[in-house]
Amino acid sequence: MTQTLAHAAPVTDRGAVGLGRPRRLLRAVAVVSCVPYLSLKIAWLAGSRLGIPDGSSLLEHRGSMAVANGVTVVMDGAVIVLALVLTRPWGLRVPAWLLGLPAWVATGLLAPIMAGFPLQLLVNALGGTAGTGGGDREPFLDDWVFGVVYTGFIVQGLALGALFVLYARDRWGRLWEGRVWELPVGVIGAAQRAVAAAAAALALPPLTTHVLWACGGTAGLGEPLAADRTSGFHVMEALSAVFLATAVTGGLLLAFRRGRALPVKLPLALVWVGSAATVCWAGWLSLAPLTDLGDGPTPLMNLTYAGQMIVGILVACLGVHFLAERAAGRKRRTA
Repeated sequence: MTQTLAHAAPVTDRGAVGLGRPRRLLRAVAVVSCVPYLSLKIAWLAGSRLGIPDGSSLLEHRGSMAVANGVTVVMDGAVIVLALVLTRPWGLRVPAWLLGLPAWVATGLLAPIMAGFPLQLLVNALGGTAGTGGGDREPFLDDWVFGVVYTGFIVQGLALGALFVLYARDRWGRLWEGRVWELPVGVIGAAQRAVAAAAAALALPPLTTHVLWACGGTAGLGEPLAADRTSGFHVMEALSAVFLATAVTGGLLLAFRRGRALPVKLPLALVWVGSAATVCWAGWLSLAPLTDLGDGPTPLMNLTYAGQMIVGILVACLGVHFLAERAAGRKRRTA
C-alpha cells in the first residue's frame, strides 16, 4: 500500500508541499498552539503545581501522573513534527503509513475536543449543570487550565487538519476523484461489504450505551462518576454516539455504493474522522491511568470502549482497502 499510494498522484510544482504563505502560516499556528500545553506539562514534570488546586487527585498519584505527563509531552511534540512533514518537500518521501497513522491518531484525539469543548461551553451558558450529585469532591484542575489547553487543542486541530488536507490533495488527490456511482465494482467486494455489515451490527451495543448515558442513564457507571456527572459528560457521551454512527455510515456508503451521487471524498471523510475518533478516544478513555474522579472504568465502560475500538478498526480497514485498491488500479492503467 505504501508504494502504491506514494506513486498514485505525483505532485506538481504548483502544488508542491512547503510553498506558499498560507501553508507557512498554518505551520506557524500549529507549532505556536502547542506551547501552552507543552509548557504546563513540562512545569508539572518539574514539580510545579501551577493550575492544580489543593486536594486534587493529581497530587495523590504523582508517579503515574509523571508518566502520563511525559507521554503527553511526546504526543503533543508529535504535532510539531507532523506540521513540518506536511510543509517540507522531504515530507513527500515519508512512507504513507508512517504519516497516515499519526495523522489518523491526531484526528481521533483532537476531533472530540474540537467538537465537544465549544458544545460544553454553549450548554453551560444555556444553564447546564456543573454536577448532578454530591458536589463535595475537590476540583481536578483550575478552570483556566481547561480553557487554555482545550483552546490550544482546537487551534492545533484546525491548523493541522488544514495542512493535512492540502498535503493529501497534492499527494493522493486522484484516489478520491469522482462520485460514488462511478466507482469500479472491483474496488469493493463481497468481503468488504461483509466487514461493513459486521461493523454496523457490532456498533449497536456501544451506540445504545452511549445514548443511554447521554440521556441521563447511570447503568454501568461507577458510583463516583454517576454522582458527579456534568453537562459536559452528557455532551461527550452524545458525541461518542455521533462519531460511532459517522464511522458506520461512511463504511456502509463505501461498501454498498449508497448515496451514488455523492462525491467519493465525502464517505472517505466520514470513514477517516469517524473511525479515528471512535478508536482513539475510546482507547484514551480506557487506558488513561487517572481520571478526574480518581477511579478507573467499570466493566461495562470497558466493554463499551472495546466495542467502539473494534468497530472503528473495521471501518478504518475498509478505508485503507479502498485507497489501496484505487491506487493499484491507477498504477495498472498507467503501467
